[in-house]
Amino acid sequence: MAFPVDLFFSFRSPYSYLALTGTRRMVGTYDVEVTLRPVYPLAVRVPSFFKSANPQFAKYVVLDSRRVAQRDGIPFRFPRPDPIVQDMTTLDVAAEQPYIHRLTRLAAAAQLEGRSLAFTQAIAPVLWDGSIKGWNEGDHLARAARAAGVDLAALDAAISTDPDRYERIIADNERDHAASGHWGVPTFVFEGEPFFGQDRIDLLIWRMESKGLKRRGAST
Repeated sequence: MAFPVDLFFSFRSPYSYLALTGTRRMVGTYDVEVTLRPVYPLAVRVPSFFKSANPQFAKYVVLDSRRVAQRDGIPFRFPRPDPIVQDMTTLDVAAEQPYIHRLTRLAAAAQLEGRSLAFTQAIAPVLWDGSIKGWNEGDHLARAARAAGVDLAALDAAISTDPDRYERIIADNERDHAASGHWGVPTFVFEGEPFFGQDRIDLLIWRMESKGLKRRGAST
């Protein structure tokens, strides 16, 4: 039986995007089933966060995420446009957030269908791999979703009909994320134990191996 792991993920987090490569490798190598559970980024959950954070914080994240991507050979560029509408001079976060609301609700809809990891692995590179400027325009997202076997128009229509349903899924994800013992993303959770960061996948695998995790195709 596959080992179940939750992955709490934000579309604005560079480390969430960078974690997808290691997640794909883990799922392909080990008998693990990952449920990606989308949450809103800190800028939405705690709009004052960036105003109260050390000014070095954002600069370091930019520096570090770029070098992680370079080391790991992952195509990378910060999204254009930013999925969060925020004045980067004043750090004020806009009340209306059309991009991140749509992305997170779409992933929640895919979660309902049991396809959130495949969906996000297809969609996130459209924002982050640097090949597209204006990821929110045209059919970029629709084509990526189609490659993952997901009908984007159908998901958009379902969300438009009952947005509160998907907000409840996101709220449940955020509650369980907080209950896991960490607040940041990406956070992997196995048997209630949190593993924060794209650089903790090896530690997560080590923990699961201690519980009997096997490589796919290995004899029992």
